[in-house]
Formats: sequence, structure tokens, C-alpha cells
Amino acid sequence: MTRSDALRRLLRCLSPTTANSTISPTKKRLSTSLRNDLDDPIAITNQDQDKDSQDSTTTTDLETTISASARPSRSMVIGTIFGQRKGHVWFCIQHDRLSTKPSLLLELSIPTHQLVQEMRCGIVRIALECDLSELSSCPLHSIPIWTMYCNGRKIGFATKRKASRHNRLMLKTIQSTTVGAGVIPSGFGSLGSEEIMYMRTNYEHVVGNADFESFHLVNPDECSGQELSVFLMRSR
Repeated sequence: MTRSDALRRLLRCLSPTTANSTISPTKKRLSTSLRNDLDDPIAITNQDQDKDSQDSTTTTDLETTISASARPSRSMVIGTIFGQRKGHVWFCIQHDRLSTKPSLLLELSIPTHQLVQEMRCGIVRIALECDLSELSSCPLHSIPIWTMYCNGRKIGFATKRKASRHNRLMLKTIQSTTVGAGVIPSGFGSLGSEEIMYMRTNYEHVVGNADFESFHLVNPDECSGQELSVFLMRSR
């Protein structure tokens, strides 16, 4: 199995890996990490990889939005999708993997198991829209709440959050990982907390204009694999 195939099948594994009572994740090779189905253990990888590649295509209407900008800016960032098995998903963007202060942290209303199902198809497009007139002059990353769509279906909301002590501790634990997927054992950060699943890799950050940004997962080794994009869009 290639690394891109393993990355695509990350969240299909929902059963916990037997872990020690430390906060350090159990580590395995990426190539063997996600071969098993839902009843098999989750594996974890830790591979440093700083290779730029082009992202996947977007939906037709979003492509139109991007093309409306004369010169969209593009840069590479580190994106982490994480969440408790029985909870919902968070999306974190960092410009520096060694920093525990994310540049963008969003709490998404989509349950973890639902995102797992969407990722099985290989294509996930999350669109966050804001049409509140009172926020028309607010910086895009400062908008407090978004209407959320996943693959064209409205599924709730996304909320901007400040990183808590628990969030910062988690980011510090996985800061040596640039491209990887795995699970942080239960009991991490606070007594009785559930396991935290995560997928961490490079994203291309595209800024179209003051009302449009997007993040596109970059597959390792320029191979085809999981397509995952997050769009921030504001209507005036």
C-alpha cells in the first residue's frame, strides 16, 4: 500500500490501539498503518516530509469563484484534522509545526464517524459560508460562526475557537509529525478523556480575495489519493 493510499484510509479505522499510560502516541510505519478494516487497531505514523505539490480540483462553482480573482496567492501550511471517536471534528491550520498556537482553529459540527464515511469515497469538500451583513468588514479568519456544507449537503455549523490548554498540549505532542495519521491515547491532557484521532499533512492555502480562501490537502509523492478541501466563503 502506498503512503497516499494509507493516508486516504485513515479514519476508516475506529477501534483503539492498545496504548501505554503515557501521552506519547504508539508509532508504526505509514505503509502498514491503514491496511485493516474498522475492527483493526489504528496505527500511527511519524514521517517528516516537506515537499510541495499541486492540489486536487474543486467543484465547478468554487472554481468560478477562484478564477474571479486576478492573482490568488498560494502558500503551504500544515493542516490537522482531529477529534474524539464519539465526538465531532476539529480543523487546525499552522504555519509553523513547532508552534502550539494555530493560525486558525475551527470546531466543526460534523461527527467523526460521518467524516469517516465521507472519506471512504475519496473526495471530501467542506464549504463554510457566511452571509451575515454585520460581518462584511470582519477579517475572514475572525468570523465567529459559519454555515457548514459537506459534499453539497448542509450539516450544521463551524465555530472559530481559541486554542485551549488541551489543544496546545496535543499540538505539542505531534509537533514532530509533518505528514502522518494516528491516535493519541485516552487519558491524554485530562483524566478520563477519550482517544483523539488525527490526520496531519500539508495543505495548499489559496487566498482568492478578502471574501474567499481555501485549503487543499496535498497528497504525498504527488500521487493521487484522498481529495480533501476546505473553503471559506463570504457573501456580501
